[in-house]
Amino acid sequence: MPRLTWQKSSYSGSGQDDCLEVTPHPGGPILYREGDHPTTVGRATAPSWAAFLRAVKADRCAAGFR
Repeated sequence: MPRLTWQKSSYSGSGQDDCLEVTPHPGGPILYREGDHPTTVGRATAPSWAAFLRAVKADRCAAGFR
């Protein structure tokens, strides 16, 4: 597997470990991880990742949202 370049969320402050990092996987899914758990990597399709980003930007990811 080629070396991946992770991009930290623009919402993360400098020096924080509790941030979301993401990288496109060449020819495959979007990969994401939390900065404080870098060995645990999630996968998302491009359409599901886009839906997630829309929900975050619309502030629909708060705890208890229905």
